[in-house]
Amino acid sequence: MDDNEIVHRIGGLVDEEHRLEQSHVGRGLSEEELDRMRRIEVDLDQCWDLLRQRRARRSAGQNPDEAEVRSESVVEHYQQ
Repeated sequence: MDDNEIVHRIGGLVDEEHRLEQSHVGRGLSEEELDRMRRIEVDLDQCWDLLRQRRARRSAGQNPDEAEVRSESVVEHYQQ
């Protein structure tokens, strides 16, 4: 995936997240919807991480296409 594809994927995930949230204003999400929200959060974290990797590699004169999607266990345990 190139940078534009990643940004497009991020946009689609954010749109889906907002649709889920807005369709349930005033009432909770089902277990299935909660699971989907969690998956969206992980997918977003992975996309943002991949985009940062690609930009860092490019800045360092390296090939951005060598960046790889990191596992959920890695991206979900970053320290802020």
